[in-house]
Amino acid sequence: MKECFTGRGAQQKVENKFFDLSHEFRDDYKEHLHREGLSEQPKTDFIATFPKTIVTKVQSPDVHMSYSLNPYQGCEHGCIYCYARNSHQYWGYGPGIDFEQKILVKQNCIQLLEEFFQKKSWNPAPIVLSGNTDCYQPIEKKLQLTRSLLEVFFKYKNPVGIITKNALVQRDIDILTALAQDQLAMVWISITTLSEETRRILEPRTATIKKRLETIEKLTQAGIPVGVMVAPVIPGLTSHEILPIVKEVSDRGALKIGHTIVRLNGAIGSIFEDWAYKKMPNKAAKILHQIAAFHGGQLNDSSFQTRMRGSGPVASQINRQFEIAKKKYMSDRELPELSTKNFVRTDRGQLGLF
Repeated sequence: MKECFTGRGAQQKVENKFFDLSHEFRDDYKEHLHREGLSEQPKTDFIATFPKTIVTKVQSPDVHMSYSLNPYQGCEHGCIYCYARNSHQYWGYGPGIDFEQKILVKQNCIQLLEEFFQKKSWNPAPIVLSGNTDCYQPIEKKLQLTRSLLEVFFKYKNPVGIITKNALVQRDIDILTALAQDQLAMVWISITTLSEETRRILEPRTATIKKRLETIEKLTQAGIPVGVMVAPVIPGLTSHEILPIVKEVSDRGALKIGHTIVRLNGAIGSIFEDWAYKKMPNKAAKILHQIAAFHGGQLNDSSFQTRMRGSGPVASQINRQFEIAKKKYMSDRELPELSTKNFVRTDRGQLGLF
């Protein structure tokens, strides 16, 4: 048995590609732990940061959002496939265990969003929370940055979308309901599998599947529009669950379904491969070969249009299954458009309601 980090996604520390660092201290430290019979289980560090901007313009034609906002950089959820791992290197950390262990907290994000909405150049448009990392990851329960940001969205009546794997979003049903009454909010819940066994090793610190399905139901009952992202579909691991997932989320009230096929860009390829052979050695080769078959023989395809959907006959079958599932279970549903008509550029809000 190979040594594993319990409760984590990445099973290795990957060095930042922008730095040429000596490994001597780290290797000596690991040798010391081995001699003493100790294990090196990584703990999470939360690092305060004060960025100059908080809203990012999204340029990719494959991502259906124009602007994103992330109160946290890095994510303790530890999803092994996460495309955001690579971006952690721009902050001076590695994309492996560092991504889950070194969480940057953008302390001034509320002030920055207020200043952003006050700009005369801002033409109101939907802004997505969690375009890069989950705004409801575990530390949010304590810091409540996401809730404070939602209060700013309500104050200015600017539409907001949320993508999350965490049931903590239920805490904010009150303000999300108020936003939704003016067509100012929608929530996307990410569900990659219905298997708890798979979820625990694929997304180790996320909410259980049961809690996510419950979240869809509760948000829907509160009048908050909910979509579901099956992202990513992993061939040989979760690709057989497409119809059951769509049926289940449809039964809970979801109005729309979206999906992507896994692509292991940048450093994620080696991180995922290391994880696969440690966590599921009997399936690893099959999974990796099928992923490569979707991307012209490589673990990643960076070409627009095909990188999120894959290519080849099996990828076409998966995409077709989603078309069939939508027609069968969700043909009579539609996710409402978010509205920008109520935006008000003011320093007077209605936060007293909360």
